[in-house]
Amino acid sequence: MSKHEFFVDMTCEGCSNAVTRVLQKLEDVQFDIDLSNKKVLIESNHSVKELTDCLKKTGKDVQYIGKK
Repeated sequence: MSKHEFFVDMTCEGCSNAVTRVLQKLEDVQFDIDLSNKKVLIESNHSVKELTDCLKKTGKDVQYIGKK
């Protein structure tokens, strides 16, 4: 599995809950949300495009930072 870091413009617990909801719909995904730094670390075999598209379903600004 690869680890990828994303910037997600989260401002509150509701935002991080939205990220949790969309990521839980994917299979074989482990993730950690750092709300204070607006970062999400995802461990998955999904492509960066799939993960980015999934995170964008929250309606938040999403940017791929890179592989960890």
